[in-house]
Amino acid sequence: MKQGSTTRAYTAAVGKIPAPGLVLGGVCGIQFGAAFAPRVYPQVGAAGVVFLRLLIAGVLLCLVWRPRRQAPGTARGAWRVVLGAGVLLAGHHLAFYEAVRHIPLGAVATIEFLGPFAIALAGSRRAADLLPACLAAGGVLLLGGGGVPLAPGGLALAAVAACCWAGYILVSSRMAQRVSGGQGLAVAVLLAALLSAPYGIARARSALLDPHVLWVAAVVAVASSVLPYSLNLEALRRIPPRVFGVLTSLEPAVGALFGLLILGQRLAWPQWLGIAAVACASVAATFLGVGERRGAKRERAADGHPAGPADDATPAPDTHNNPTSLPAPLTSPLDASGPHL
Repeated sequence: MKQGSTTRAYTAAVGKIPAPGLVLGGVCGIQFGAAFAPRVYPQVGAAGVVFLRLLIAGVLLCLVWRPRRQAPGTARGAWRVVLGAGVLLAGHHLAFYEAVRHIPLGAVATIEFLGPFAIALAGSRRAADLLPACLAAGGVLLLGGGGVPLAPGGLALAAVAACCWAGYILVSSRMAQRVSGGQGLAVAVLLAALLSAPYGIARARSALLDPHVLWVAAVVAVASSVLPYSLNLEALRRIPPRVFGVLTSLEPAVGALFGLLILGQRLAWPQWLGIAAVACASVAATFLGVGERRGAKRERAADGHPAGPADDATPAPDTHNNPTSLPAPLTSPLDASGPHL
């Protein structure tokens, strides 16, 4: 299939950017979009922003992947899996954006990050895996009691977002087995938009058609969905998954920084330490996960099974912004990350 001139130009431009820069660009895009969205909260509320963001992102993804009508039905139970993914995406987005109305973005991003982190640690079988768990728990304690009061309602919404994200990660692994490419992802995002439509329309009504609202929603959709998805997909072709996991662990800190710069949301220094602790826990779990995979590979080799390529030298599928595949077992937050779509 021949590439269009726009695709070739994009590929050439992205190819000049170092892979770590692509990952950091995706992380910044996700958190910038989350910090930019509250600009139209007075007109349409968080529900209106979520509906428009999902709708725009879903349309753009469908234009890219062009899902066929029969695609989700190519495997038994595919529609149920895609529908489940759409439900969880809608729930995650509504909870996340509502949470940002009550507590700082950095706190929301940190608590949400615990969803994939918990899944990563759920399959641990070593005492060493308790280290990142304890570090993350200490970070949460510092975040919750470190100075700036955090509204219980906002914390609860962030926890709901984390649970929905964890559920979506598990569902997306099944979706990857039943639907090829990003077709399931595109359909799931559109379904999420439809599911959030009643709440968003009831909250925003005719304000959804305001040009300023549409412009902000388009920026949020591109910055938080299309841009990170594209950049991370390209980055994972060039860097090991261990490096990708370390870089994406900066997401809570980047969220706190954008919350400060764009929304003026200040945190006390113990809360910044808490965010740093959660990020360090993610990095530690990433390295411990790589060590566990290497150990398992050596055991297989000792038993006479083929060793295969090194895990830290072979790029993994993009599970952070492209849930079309999910490694198993989960051994690091990288393996358990999902797309911020």
